[in-house]
Amino acid sequence: MTTGASDKTSVRCAEGSHKPPSRAAASVLKRILAVPEVGILLPLAAFALLFYALNPLVLSGGNLVAMLKGMSFVGIIVVGEALLLVVGELDLSVGSTAGLCAIVAAWMMKVAGWPVGGALAAGVAAGALVGLVNGAVAVRIGVPAFITTLGMLYIAKGMTYLISRGYPIDPLPQCVVDFGKAELWGISWSLVIFAAVAIMGDVALRFTVFGRMIYATGGNREVARIAGINTSAVKIICYVVTGCLVAVAGILTMADLRVGQPEIGVGWELDAIASVVIGGVSLFGGMGTIAGAVLGLLTMQVVKSGLSGVHLDPHWQTVAVGVIMIAAVSFDLLRRRAKMH
Repeated sequence: MTTGASDKTSVRCAEGSHKPPSRAAASVLKRILAVPEVGILLPLAAFALLFYALNPLVLSGGNLVAMLKGMSFVGIIVVGEALLLVVGELDLSVGSTAGLCAIVAAWMMKVAGWPVGGALAAGVAAGALVGLVNGAVAVRIGVPAFITTLGMLYIAKGMTYLISRGYPIDPLPQCVVDFGKAELWGISWSLVIFAAVAIMGDVALRFTVFGRMIYATGGNREVARIAGINTSAVKIICYVVTGCLVAVAGILTMADLRVGQPEIGVGWELDAIASVVIGGVSLFGGMGTIAGAVLGLLTMQVVKSGLSGVHLDPHWQTVAVGVIMIAAVSFDLLRRRAKMH
C-alpha cells in the first residue's frame, strides 16, 4: 500500500516536472514579450523588411549612416524627454531651447568675443537655466507642465530672434567648423555623443538609486514621498538634465551647419515626444526605458526614410508618424487596463 502510494506520487512529480512543449513555448514567448523593448523591436523589424522589399536602397550602408547621423541631434533630446515622461512630466520647449542655446553660444563667440570653451559653457548654462525655470514653475508653483513648457517655447523662440535679430550668426571660429566636419572612424562626433548619452542615460535609469527614484516618482508620487523621496527635487533635476541635453543637441547642430542659425530646433519637440511615446514610454509616468525611446526614434526614422525611398509625397511621412503615435498610446492604455484586471 505504502509503496504503491509513493510510486503514484513519484509519477505525479515526474509529470509535473516536465511541462508540455506547448506550455513551455508559451512561457518562453511570454517572457520575451515581457521585455519592454520587444514591443517596439517587432514593428521596427516589420517596417525595415517592408521598405527593404519595396526598395533595397532604403537600407543601404550610405543611407543608414545618413539616417543615424540625422537622428543623432534629436536623439540626444529624446533621452531627456524620456526621463521627463518617466518621472511624470513633459517639455514642449525643447526645440526652441535648442535654438536659443545655439544662438547664445554663437553670439558669445562671434559678437562678445568669448573664447570657444566659455561660449559653449554659456550655451549649456542657458539650457540648464531654462530647465530650472520649467521645473520650478511646473513643480514648485504647480502650473501644468503642458502650459509651462508651451509658454517657454514662445519665450525661448522670441529670445532667439531678439539675440540674433533674425539673421544667422557667422563665421564661427575655425575649431568649431573643424569639429562639425570631423569624424571618428567614419562616424560623425554627433552620433558618437548621442550613443554615449543614450547608453549612460539607460544605465542610470535602470541601475542607479536615482533611476529608481525617477520610476517611483512617476509611478506614484505620493507613495514615493511617503517612502522618503524628495519628489520635487527629482523632477526639477530631470528638467535641468533635459535642458543641458537640449543645449548640447543645439550646439552640435550649430557646429554641423557651421553657422548659428535661428531656425535650429524647429519641430524637434514633436519628433522627440513622438519618438518617446512610440518607444513605449508611458505618458502617465512610471514606465519606459531610454533604449525603448531610442528604438522609437529609429522606427520613426525608418518609416520616414522608407516612405521617401518609395517616392511617396513627403507629407505622408507626417501622417505615418501621427498614426504610429496614436497606435502606441492606444497600446499603452490597453496594457494598463489589462494589468488592472
